[in-house]
Amino acid sequence: GNMVEWCLPQDIDLEGVEFKSMASGSHKIQSDFIYFRKGLCFGLACFANMPVESELERGARMKSVGILSPSYTLLYRYMHFLENQVRHQLEMPGHYSHLEAFYDDKKGVLPDSKSTPISQQPVRWLPSIHRYMYPEMKITHPAGCMSQFIKFFGEQILVLWKFALLRKRILIFSPPPVGVVCYRVYCCCCLANVSLPGLGGTVPESKPFFYVNVADIEMLETEVSYVACTTEKIFEEKQDLYDVYVDNQNVKTHHERLQPLLKINNADKEKYRRLNDQRQMLMYSQEVGEDCSSCEEDLFILFFMEQNNRIFQTLMEVSASQDKTLTADHARGMGLDPQGDQSFLMDLLEVYGIDVMLVIDNPCCT
Repeated sequence: GNMVEWCLPQDIDLEGVEFKSMASGSHKIQSDFIYFRKGLCFGLACFANMPVESELERGARMKSVGILSPSYTLLYRYMHFLENQVRHQLEMPGHYSHLEAFYDDKKGVLPDSKSTPISQQPVRWLPSIHRYMYPEMKITHPAGCMSQFIKFFGEQILVLWKFALLRKRILIFSPPPVGVVCYRVYCCCCLANVSLPGLGGTVPESKPFFYVNVADIEMLETEVSYVACTTEKIFEEKQDLYDVYVDNQNVKTHHERLQPLLKINNADKEKYRRLNDQRQMLMYSQEVGEDCSSCEEDLFILFFMEQNNRIFQTLMEVSASQDKTLTADHARGMGLDPQGDQSFLMDLLEVYGIDVMLVIDNPCCT
């Protein structure tokens, strides 16, 4: 099995991290990276696999080198260092001087395990964003992450958007490599950003758990909302752990009430068309040199945040009105399909505790 070979500080609780930092099935690939959560900290590890002529090591040497931090938003900056170090550890096992120097340089931003237990450290989840994403908040370099997400899922991102906004438990399955799948977890969380003040103080946060394995089952049993990925197919059978299961581009749910949300309606198609139009305009403006400051990640996040803001702004205005009646015209004004999004709207009102009456076909109090 996996084992922790070396760490600093030596008194930190790393139980289970040896399985989080090396995804199940990684022995089949040459290299990978992986984001994960350990307690209230986040980790990034780089994995590499090197053939060796050693019977003891069964012909292959596999290692991961990783770091833990209270927040995941800056971890990508150290990806190159970790990639170099895991190669170094494969070729020269037991030489930790570079890792010691790295830790001495960075440890000021890590929790002091002696003074405050990690379990009591504040957690910096992806916050609601009031303006453009700050460069230091990106999980990866601007190029590629969101673009790959959109190309991979196509119109299905509108299905994921609804489940993310409803704070459902979303589990994404994929065989290794898992690094790009960790990016999909991040992108899913970005779909649910809302920047309106005072909205849903009791609504569970959309937590990016990144990579999870069977050792996390007990923890997942207590979660009411999360987005995570796994390489372990056994999770598909454990339907009590998730609401939505994503296998490649196939999004499914075993909850009968959520089944209508799987269907792409006309309003979804229109949103997807608008998103692609905006992407094309951005690419054109970058080609002709008009706008080099915007990037696709900002566009993607702002597109869904503005969509979410429009929905909740309308719902709050209706709930503050005298008759509290939400009509088909309101639904269309929010960019929703009055018929196709009826069950989505009903769930949204329930999850966020918004007091309005939905009147589209049949009067329905929520």
